[in-house]
Amino acid sequence: MVTSVLTKDKDPMGAAISEYFHKKRAGKLRVFSSSFDEDEIPVSTLFRTFKNMPSLEQEALKLAQGHILDIGGGSGCHSLALQDMDKEVCSIDISPLSVETMKERGVKDARLSNLFDETFTGKYDTILMLMNGSGIIGKLANLPVFFKRMKQLLNTNGCILMDSSDLKYLYEDEDGSYVIDIAGDYYGEVDFRMEYKDVKGDWFDWLYIDFQTLSLYAAEYGFKAELIKEGNHYNYLAKLSLI
Repeated sequence: MVTSVLTKDKDPMGAAISEYFHKKRAGKLRVFSSSFDEDEIPVSTLFRTFKNMPSLEQEALKLAQGHILDIGGGSGCHSLALQDMDKEVCSIDISPLSVETMKERGVKDARLSNLFDETFTGKYDTILMLMNGSGIIGKLANLPVFFKRMKQLLNTNGCILMDSSDLKYLYEDEDGSYVIDIAGDYYGEVDFRMEYKDVKGDWFDWLYIDFQTLSLYAAEYGFKAELIKEGNHYNYLAKLSLI
């Protein structure tokens, strides 16, 4: 597992977030993958308020209780919404420019840290992993490390609120069946790279995981998975609690 944080010259998302915050506009945040065509993230959506968030995110923020850890805080939109609800939240991100922006926007506890760096410590009642939050796990093979890390950070009755997507729809045939190579890599393992103007990031692994697979791994490593809410396009919100 990668345990480091980014440097500013390799932080395209942070550069986009910082520019949008300071100038109220931004260029194209370009996304590349070996699996998909080039895409773009509209930077303005990273600054959405609670009322403009998808229903899965709204539900997760409502359910979050106690001392909350917001993983991959980005611009701080989720943490700021939680603060507006008078909830206590610590937000971490590996993007230095994003963390600077979060602090400027008023996130009270924003830290430049990698979840898998064990120098980051603390105990939390709710761990939030939103915007396809399963992605930071990278690959299925990393799930044992992930669940071990969660046990280190969660209080006894704590939980993880994670959203993800099932990419099986990409492999749907005309007759409604799914054509997936079960001998190959898991179909939800994707690689990405981002660019913002002249700032080019490195390639990174990203995991989209279907709920059934997540449930099986969770049970193996001492967690119970509960399907909280399904979205409109193969996405869902799950709650993972220690058994």
